[in-house]
Amino acid sequence: MRWLGHPAVKPVVFVLWLLPAVWLLWAAAQDQLGANPAEALIRSLGDWTLRALVLVLLVTPLRVWSGVPWLARLRRMLGLFVFFYGSLHWLAYAWFDMGFVWQDIVGDVRKRPFILVGTVAWVLLMMLAATSFNRAIRWLGAARWQRLHRLVYAIAVLAVLHFFWMRAGKRDFAEVAVYAGVLAALLGWRLWRWIDRLPDRSSRPVSATER
Repeated sequence: MRWLGHPAVKPVVFVLWLLPAVWLLWAAAQDQLGANPAEALIRSLGDWTLRALVLVLLVTPLRVWSGVPWLARLRRMLGLFVFFYGSLHWLAYAWFDMGFVWQDIVGDVRKRPFILVGTVAWVLLMMLAATSFNRAIRWLGAARWQRLHRLVYAIAVLAVLHFFWMRAGKRDFAEVAVYAGVLAALLGWRLWRWIDRLPDRSSRPVSATER
């Protein structure tokens, strides 16, 4: 997998992840999104947000399994694509569903749990995107920055919950189950790694108070 370290990989990945947005904008302009183009655009942008999120969480396992440390260099760019598609998804909702009437948007967020959960996930994404640069790492300090960016795990849970509640009305959970299973596996792998790195309490001397 040495080809993954080639300098051309990063710009190629950037272009590939930009193509869905370009295609969706072109399809919307050409009226190619079906009978309900607004709904199709909002849902497609949400799907691409989830796909980018899965790929971000897949980077570390792939890096560990493949032994290609260069993969970590893609994580920041892919994380920004999660925010990019999540922002387009939320803005498409605010524009096409709510007409950018902010009073109605606030009321809708309060009234519908899946909109609230999605909005919270987007705000958390905004925090991660705003602190994804080297200057922010220096300002926050590596340890605090790392703790902040673990919010991506909460974002993954909120994203699946948002998707689940959105599909609950139609009782169509097949795609939700796929995303939930993949994200659960990726988060479970991290939990297993964390537990595996804990000190082995059985290997150290037992104090009198612990006997």
